[in-house]
This record gives sequence, structure tokens and C-alpha cells, in this order.
Amino acid sequence: MTLLGGVEAGGTKFVCAVGRGPDDVRAEARFATTTPAETLARVVAFFREHAPLAALGVASFGPVDLHPRSPAFGSITTTPKPGWQHVDLVGPLRRALGVPVRVDTDVSAAALAEHRWGAARDVTTLVYVTIGTGIGGGILVNGRPVHGLLHPELGHVRVPHDRAADPFPGACPHHGDCWEGLASGPALAVRWRQTPERLPDTHPAWELEARYLALGLVNVLLTVSPERIVLGGGVMTRTQLFPLIRAEIVRLLGGYLQSPALKEGIDDYLVPPALGDRAGVLGALALADGA
Repeated sequence: MTLLGGVEAGGTKFVCAVGRGPDDVRAEARFATTTPAETLARVVAFFREHAPLAALGVASFGPVDLHPRSPAFGSITTTPKPGWQHVDLVGPLRRALGVPVRVDTDVSAAALAEHRWGAARDVTTLVYVTIGTGIGGGILVNGRPVHGLLHPELGHVRVPHDRAADPFPGACPHHGDCWEGLASGPALAVRWRQTPERLPDTHPAWELEARYLALGLVNVLLTVSPERIVLGGGVMTRTQLFPLIRAEIVRLLGGYLQSPALKEGIDDYLVPPALGDRAGVLGALALADGA
């Protein structure tokens, strides 16, 4: 059977896998994201060890240039990750491995994986949102990732910010109090002066977090009208957030959208990823397979 390669290129770590899907992973490696040269050399070494491959998929942190006619296609662009601005991912991997390389954002790839193997197999229009070191979103319409001028940057949409109730100025280095600046893991840590992992379940941080997440998700819902929203990332390991967010979404919508999915079916509408933290690298395999 022809084997595929997948790379989840993250700002903290890279995950490489060889296989065909969640039930057929022949080899996997995880290593810290260091310099571009060192990190890409480790990627190449891993896949050379497991050659031959039919194709390679790369699910990358962003922003990423995904315009096929752009001279910078396949490059990370204006990331705040030190040393990784304007780094070409696709070119070096294609030259070193001699196989087709397909690239997309890590969140679009995760959406593909959940659509093919996970929590969104029965729908064709979905949004995958990750809440962690940042906030990112991948949009699938008719089972295909949405691209346009660039790619969706849901984490940087604006949400209402009541500065009297929450004077925190926001943690985004570009926009201050955008969605990511108010509700990402680093925003929680800076606002409450301790990491999210150390905040007790009863801390008021979680009600405020649920409100901000619901505000952003309502914007997504009203704009894209997805058949399902999958909500992952490190912050969402606090599973008590799901019922809080669902209830707040219903309240914010105010009965305007008449769909059973947003009433008695909301527990099946806003869901955690079935593939857990493997969604990114499995999505890279789906990219390699031409998904």
C-alpha cells in the first residue's frame, strides 16, 4: 500500500507521521520547534528513513501563503514566532524528498481530519476552532477548506469587550483585544496571573472565558452557518466550558435562528474533536491524500 507522510508544523513542536490514517500510522516522531534549518532537517531525516512516500502533507501554524501563483507559496509569513517569519516550508521539503507536497493551515487540516475520520463525518460544512496558545479556525464548505485572499484568521476577529467589566487590555501583539487577545491561553495567563492549568474549576475566569468564546462562535455561526462546530485546543481540555459556551450561544442568538441543532441538539452541534490532539497530523495525512 502506498504510504503518505504528514507534518504538523507547530510553533512549539513538530509532529511527523507515515501512514494512511488514524488506524494505520506506521511511524511517528515529535520534536521541539527550534530554528527553521534544524527543524526542517529533522523532518527530512525522518521521512528519508521511511521512504518511499507517495506525497507529503504539511499542516502549518500561520499565517501561511496559500496562493498557488504567489512567489512565496508555502511560506510562513508574519508569524510572531521568532526566526520563523517568511520561512519557506514547501520548497525545501519538496526538493529534499522529491514528492508532491500539499500545504494548508493546521486548523484547516484538523477540520479535514475530523471530517474524514472524526466528529464531523456526517456533515459537509463545518468549522474547527482551536483555543490554545492562540485561536485559529479552519472552515470547510462542501468538504473543502475555504481559501481566498489568504486563509481564514478567525482568531483575530473583534468581539464585544466591556472594559468596565473586564479592564484587561488584551494579549494580542497585533490587535490587543481581538478574540485571541481576550480568550487564548496566554490571555488567560496574563489576565489572571497564573497559567490556565492552575485555575480551579470554580474560578470566575471560566465564566468570562465561556462568554468570550461564545461571542466569537456566534459570529462564526452567523457568518458561515456551519452544520457543526468542533472546538479543540489546550484550553478546551476544561470540559466544563462546553455546557457554559452552549448555553451562552443560545442566549446570544435570542431565538433568531430556528434550527433544532441550536436548541435540543446543541450538545451534538458544538463538540470536542473526536481525534483529540492527533487531528493536526492526521489532517496532514489527509492533505497528502489530496483531500
